Amino acid sequence: MNITNAYLAFIVVPVVISTGIISFTASESLAETSKEQEVEYPEGYRDWTHVKSMILLPDHPFAETFGGLHHVYANETALRAMKAGTDYPDGSVLVFDLLETSTDEQATATVEGHRIRLDVMQKDASLWFDTGGWGYETFQGDSRVRLISDPNASCHGCHKTREGADYVFSEYRD
Repeated sequence: MNITNAYLAFIVVPVVISTGIISFTASESLAETSKEQEVEYPEGYRDWTHVKSMILLPDHPFAETFGGLHHVYANETALRAMKAGTDYPDGSVLVFDLLETSTDEQATATVEGHRIRLDVMQKDASLWFDTGGWGYETFQGDSRVRLISDPNASCHGCHKTREGADYVFSEYRD
């Protein structure tokens, strides 16, 4: 074996192989990290405590994005903090369920229609330290299709106006 072949066999090939493995491992790790930072779909949230309802009418400044009937749900962890008026601990989840509205056949009542979107706030300070510990996601209608590409800009931009309330708009009432 000449020096060139030895160089290729013992130096270049292992470096290329290990670089490929490192590159593959790094991209795999980034994908796992990205998945770990995704807000989970809140399975069973309709069994959680319903803490608020609201209807945004067409003249409201946020009607184009949030117009319709809102129901807000809190898991047990979030509910304890909400009742106590304290910051929300990790594990808190709040769900903003936005539904279409329509008028019943007699035009005497506003009724809920199809789900437009499901907004979720999930607290984990180790994952979302830039947003006060909150991760945000919007799911389309009744699906698990994620709609947000930049939660920091899309959601936290508004929620940071509520920093004094741990970035949450809803408050508990008896």
